[in-house]
Amino acid sequence: MSKPIILYENMRAAAYIPYYLADVRGAFAAEGVEVEIRTSPATHRTAEALLEGEADVSWGGPMRVMLHHDRDPDCSLVCFCQVVGREPFMLIGREPKPDFRFTDLRNLRIGTVSEVPTPWMCFQDDIQRSGLDPATLNRVTDGTMAGNVAALRTGDLDVIQVFEPYADDLLNSGDGHLWHRFSERGATAYTTFYTTARFAEQNRATCLAMTRAMAKTQKSLFAEPAETIASAVASYFPALSADALARIVNGYRDSGVWARTTVLPPTPVVRLKAALISGGLITRDIPYERVVAVGLSEVP
Repeated sequence: MSKPIILYENMRAAAYIPYYLADVRGAFAAEGVEVEIRTSPATHRTAEALLEGEADVSWGGPMRVMLHHDRDPDCSLVCFCQVVGREPFMLIGREPKPDFRFTDLRNLRIGTVSEVPTPWMCFQDDIQRSGLDPATLNRVTDGTMAGNVAALRTGDLDVIQVFEPYADDLLNSGDGHLWHRFSERGATAYTTFYTTARFAEQNRATCLAMTRAMAKTQKSLFAEPAETIASAVASYFPALSADALARIVNGYRDSGVWARTTVLPPTPVVRLKAALISGGLITRDIPYERVVAVGLSEVP
């Protein structure tokens, strides 16, 4: 392309460290792509920005793509290049619970994520599969993750659903205990690039170059010490110490949150889709081929 592509980050998050690593290491430029990373004005606006031409490509959840396809059968959004292949959220409780089961949530005060839909959609699906009715739980639905962290510390909540760095802060301070990593569910398509079918068609070489950049970054992500990765992306997280960032890298890497390949197969997409349907976020079974640009996810 003759001008930089506008690449939206959905929001600043530690789960997106692979993208930040690709940026600071010059991985996109090495593949001949000039990228300008901007933060989306709001998570719910990211997909609209692509459709309206304000951005060219975003990284974010396939949830958004399926949500727009559910609303509009002619929607042109497509995903490619898987990066976050398992869920990065965790359950952190006030007291230790080493043998946690979802049935333990009965009669507890639970703070769930309100900032984006996917964490609760997947959580409620897990709960249903365990035999519980999510509607029977005592759940705080409108608190922010930061607010729920404070409520856990004061004893107003018993367990909260958060991602990093909130989890590390609680665990490292001793104010919280890890009950469950949702990554244990297995492959669940959580974060990819996505764009419009028109952009993908007209800029196929650019999309493939971005996939190559992420594939090379994935290799570095798993080959280098956590401290090296943390140091490389530290400018994206000025409020975090080097030790905290290294712990977060180790935790996400060891629990399989980050994919080792850019390929986005049907199974994790179907697992996510099932959760969105069971939670009522989408109403129909959208074909895999409608939401995934398979040929753009494989390194040429």
